[in-house]
Amino acid sequence: MPPRTQGGYTSGAPRRRPTGSERRRRVQLREVDPAADPDSVEHPQHDRDETEEVFEGASGGPIDRCILRSFDKHITAKIWLGEDRAPLKLVNHGAKLQLWELDMERSCIYETVHRSGLASLTSCSHRVASRPMLSAFCERWQPETTTFHMPFGEMTITLDDVASILHILVTGSMISFSQPLRVDDANALLVELLGTTDVEASRETEQCRSPSVRLLWLRDHFSTITDASSDDDIMFATRAFLLHLVGCTLFADKSATSVAVVYLELFRDLSMVGSYAWGAACLAYMYRQLTTATRFEVQQLGGYLTLLHA
Repeated sequence: MPPRTQGGYTSGAPRRRPTGSERRRRVQLREVDPAADPDSVEHPQHDRDETEEVFEGASGGPIDRCILRSFDKHITAKIWLGEDRAPLKLVNHGAKLQLWELDMERSCIYETVHRSGLASLTSCSHRVASRPMLSAFCERWQPETTTFHMPFGEMTITLDDVASILHILVTGSMISFSQPLRVDDANALLVELLGTTDVEASRETEQCRSPSVRLLWLRDHFSTITDASSDDDIMFATRAFLLHLVGCTLFADKSATSVAVVYLELFRDLSMVGSYAWGAACLAYMYRQLTTATRFEVQQLGGYLTLLHA
């Protein structure tokens, strides 16, 4: 007969003493019976800083804001709380591009613009834009993820989209500026690269109240230059046309009337204009404009809106 134990008969194998972890487990099972007392089972809790601000209420909003940290300042959070804003004002210069066209009398300027890789911008811009549609896009934009949060998932504008829509380079030398341009430096650039006088440059930046020039000022001073003009005048007019072009398209700002002089530095050497990654700079600028427009107090959207409309 096999040896007798407390729980019955063994199979003849020698007895094994339970380990400490097994004894503790038996004690826990006896102390907590989920079937008898479901509320006695402890559930793991996520650690949370007691001082962390918790945004409550936005249906469909983030439960954990470890990524969308600025959601409480987002326009959608304000809308949920009963506040709303009118459709955004849009900065769209599609019609202004038609005011300075390059014809056969300006073939020298056109050839340089064509070699720069930016000639496609003269014909692909939308002349009108939908305020309600673009305002809705801004409400869906999340700055931390740089994507539109749609009911069916996330989507965004990519470099491939920029290349396909605008037909400009998305690879090449990076466009960046080490520091903001001062007004005095802007005046010096206008004199050096556009051939204006000190008085004309100072008067224009004073009227803009910033290191910028008006798009109208560029057209009035340089649109009459033709192939019959001097080589220096043609070079100045080419730089002015390119500055006007990017100010109406890639880097359209919320002033709606002017363009920053700092971009003129990119046209110092006209033979190098085609080496820049214009598409990448345009996309980064558009991301920033969308991010700004997600704030409730902002009433205007800049950037190249053709990217959103196409």
